[in-house]
Amino acid sequence: MPELPEVETVRAGLAPAMEGVRIAQAAVNRPDLRWPFPRDMARRLTGARVERLRRRSKYILADLDTGETLLIHLGMSGRMLVSGDPLGQFVHDHPAAEKHDHVVLDMENGARITFNDPRRFGAMDLMQTATAESHKLLAPLGPEPLGNAFDESHLVSALAGRNTPIKSALLDQKIVAGLGNIYVCEALFRGGIHPARRTRRISRARTASLVPIIRDVLRAAIEAGGSSLRDFRQADGNLGYFQHSFDVYGREGAPCRTPGCSDTVRRIVQSGRSSFYCPSCQR
Repeated sequence: MPELPEVETVRAGLAPAMEGVRIAQAAVNRPDLRWPFPRDMARRLTGARVERLRRRSKYILADLDTGETLLIHLGMSGRMLVSGDPLGQFVHDHPAAEKHDHVVLDMENGARITFNDPRRFGAMDLMQTATAESHKLLAPLGPEPLGNAFDESHLVSALAGRNTPIKSALLDQKIVAGLGNIYVCEALFRGGIHPARRTRRISRARTASLVPIIRDVLRAAIEAGGSSLRDFRQADGNLGYFQHSFDVYGREGAPCRTPGCSDTVRRIVQSGRSSFYCPSCQR
């Protein structure tokens, strides 16, 4: 499932074709994905102007001039693809329709935004912009890891008194929004912390040190266009490249990249997810 860097990469790719542009025609080609589409979604989107395209955690939010916000979740295999952009930043022609093109937005500037999702684990919803933060998917979320609210004092306070593996704690969306398996593995490697170490056994200083590390990992991934594992593509159809910079994720049995370390990357399973780490560098 795309994590924060992948979703932010898609948002940035959609923005030139969508922000400030009216939706000339919206087409909804099936009644549901992960859950049913909102009532009359095509009619409510047609004619609406996209005022702003933003991201909250792993969700893309399109604020419309109708007072509604379109929420988009890519799920496991969802892709938002742009074609026919008049700015020339994407492919020039609209491709032929595909079986899994579930929602198509034809913009007034000639761009076409296609939401393609073969596995249908993605989702779209419409909500009132004024109360968007109270939506059931957004209300429980913690602070954004690249925002000011996510700082050393927040993380130390959020983990105080807990006795859970640090990997599980950082995946808790109520503590910090948008982190997933890949980037938590990478951040813990850089922080030298074993993914199974209990939070109560990590000093306040080491906990606090994870904040800038998490920020650095996410910023590097966004700059690389995210990580392309299986289905992820950017809005222009290109792959992301951060997977070539992984220190531990997916590298079981490979040499540790820390200079002077002769150990190899190991894998353990935590709550059904693979955790990758170096047993010598992470304690």
